[in-house]
Amino acid sequence: MKNLNITAKIQIYNYNELQPEEKKLIDCAKDACFRAYAPYSQFQVGAAVQLANGAIVAGSNQENVAFPSGLCAERTALFYANSQYPDQAVKSLAVAAYTQGDFIERPISPCGACRQVILETEIRFKCPVRIYLYGKTDIYIIEGIGDLLPLAFNSIE
Repeated sequence: MKNLNITAKIQIYNYNELQPEEKKLIDCAKDACFRAYAPYSQFQVGAAVQLANGAIVAGSNQENVAFPSGLCAERTALFYANSQYPDQAVKSLAVAAYTQGDFIERPISPCGACRQVILETEIRFKCPVRIYLYGKTDIYIIEGIGDLLPLAFNSIE
């Protein structure tokens, strides 16, 4: 028998330790929370992506009573960015969540489907996507999806 030990490298910051452009991306994700359509879960998620050309595109979760017909904020932002800027690599992605009248204390991470889409985005542009997961207490920074999806399904390689 062999063992496979998998580790993830995640840096933990607070908001005041971030650079202005990082704060701007996180603030866009936080603002996107208020455009979420989440009447069933009451859990509003916002995401913002920064592209190689500097453009920032935001998205929010969109629920539907016919679950799972809705879409997560991360995929909303990534799909919109790729449809509007098909030749621009995604450099970074920020995610924030708001519920019960406030932003969450600790970061949430993307679901499996969103992780797979982030992986496909990295493959498409041959560029890692830096991920910022916002929480009021901590902000997690991950240098690429491999730390969140170490045994990824990749039919291209």
